[in-house]
Amino acid sequence: MTRSIAKLVNSMLAGDRKSLAQLISLAENEGPALPEILDRLRPHRGKSYSVGITGPPGSGKSTLVDKLATRIRDKGLSVGIIAVDPSSPISGGAVLGDRVRMQRHYLDDGVFIRSMATRGSHGGLSNAVEAAVKLLDAFGKDVIIIETVGVGQTELSIAQIADTTVLVLVLESGDDVQALKAGIVEVADIIVVNKADREGAERLVGEFRAALGYGHGKTEPSVITTQAINDIGIEELYQEIDKRRKSC
Repeated sequence: MTRSIAKLVNSMLAGDRKSLAQLISLAENEGPALPEILDRLRPHRGKSYSVGITGPPGSGKSTLVDKLATRIRDKGLSVGIIAVDPSSPISGGAVLGDRVRMQRHYLDDGVFIRSMATRGSHGGLSNAVEAAVKLLDAFGKDVIIIETVGVGQTELSIAQIADTTVLVLVLESGDDVQALKAGIVEVADIIVVNKADREGAERLVGEFRAALGYGHGKTEPSVITTQAINDIGIEELYQEIDKRRKSC
């Protein structure tokens, strides 16, 4: 490890946010020193709890993450947020919009937000996300939230990274429960039916509860209703996540 990289690591472990940001950028650029960095950080990891937030576009994931982060901070816990945005297949760039949507958290030292582009990776996650989670863990964040792109039921990779996987759905998502069962629903720990004030939402909840008891392959997931934009149901979601965090 070069002296400059070692200095970055030591500064990050001392609580320097800029060093953390630089190390995440190194992970995004697949720097050759990354495996050695992560190995050096191993003794400092293992205290954070990671939560994956996934679901189709338009389900309100970003609003939910924003409200959930506020609730976690209200409980006195620190938060790291990794928001994965899709890369353009033409330019390779990405509109990292979550930084705009979560402006309220930017003056809070207890929250660290990083938007990351998919850079052509499949499954709704950037290849650097797992490394970023480990870096935030070593940095000392209590809870790490990973918001995926939202490409639907193919986002199975989130379950391999996150301790708890939260699937956010809205009324339109319930048109074919059986088809959804074939994908991300089968690995979700918590299913959130957002925008639950809309007519038909309770029916969707009933359909999921009836369908999810079969062929899931593990403990039946919890089903929670929210109206994220109105901050309704967020406390119940937090309590469900916290119950799982404390049982680890």
